[in-house]
Amino acid sequence: MSPSHGIQLRTPREIALLQKAGQVVAEAHRVAKKLVKPGATTAEIDAAVEQFFEKQGAIPLFKGVPGKVPFPAVTCMSVNEEVVHGIPGPRVLAEGDVLSIDTGCKLEGWCGDAALTHPVGKIDAEVQRLLDVTKGTLDLAIEQMGVCSMWSEVAEQMADYVHDAGFAVVEMFVGHGIGRGMHEEPQVPNFCSEHFRRSGDFRLEPGLVIAVEPMVNMGTKRVRAMPDHWTQSTADGQPSAHFEHTIAITKDGPLVLTAGTDAED
Repeated sequence: MSPSHGIQLRTPREIALLQKAGQVVAEAHRVAKKLVKPGATTAEIDAAVEQFFEKQGAIPLFKGVPGKVPFPAVTCMSVNEEVVHGIPGPRVLAEGDVLSIDTGCKLEGWCGDAALTHPVGKIDAEVQRLLDVTKGTLDLAIEQMGVCSMWSEVAEQMADYVHDAGFAVVEMFVGHGIGRGMHEEPQVPNFCSEHFRRSGDFRLEPGLVIAVEPMVNMGTKRVRAMPDHWTQSTADGQPSAHFEHTIAITKDGPLVLTAGTDAED
C-alpha cells in the first residue's frame, strides 16, 4: 500500500480559506435551486450561476476545462439518465425530471466544489428514493469520516448502503482531493476494490481535504459517453443522482466546507 503519495495536508488557516470558497459554491447552489422548475432551461440556470460567481469575484472552475471541446459552461447540468458532465443548453425542464447540478469556483486562490440533484416539480416515488439514498450515502460518508481511520472503510460502507437499497454505485467516476487546484490527490472512490486497498487507500487525518461525490444509478452501474464529448449517461437509460460536498478533516472531526448547498430557501 502506498497511501498519502502526493496528498497535501492543509493548515487550519488554509482550511478556513477553502471554506470561504466553499460557501460561495453553497450560495451558488441556492441561486440555482430557486430557478429549478418546469419550464426553465438549463442554460438559464447556468447563466444565473455564472453571473453570481462574477459578482463574488470568484473564478468558475468548470468553464474551459480542456477536452476534445473545452467545457463551455460554469455548471454541469445532468438531467434524468445523464450521470455527470451534462452541458447546459436550451433543454426545457419538465415536471417529473431530476436535475443534477455540479459547480465549483476558486476564490482567493482556493477551490470549492459541490453537487446536488433536484426534483423538478413532482417526481416518481422510486426516483425520489434514488435521490434520498444518494444523499444518504454522502451523509453516511461524512459521518464515518469522523470514525474510520482509512478511506477504504468509508467507501465500503457507502457501497453497501447503495447496494442494500437496490441501486448501483457508478464506478467510472470518483471524488478527489481539492485545494489550490480542483482535482488533486487522492482519488476518492465511492466503493472499495482490492486494488484500491493495496495501492490507493489513504489515511483520514487532520488537514485532509477531499470532494466526496457519490453517483448512484437506478439500474446498471455502467455509463456511456454522449456525442457532445462531455455528457455521460446511464447505459440503460434509467435515472441517476449525484451529491457532492467538499470536506476537511480537522482535529474536531469532519467539517463540510460547502455546507448549505441543500438548505431550504
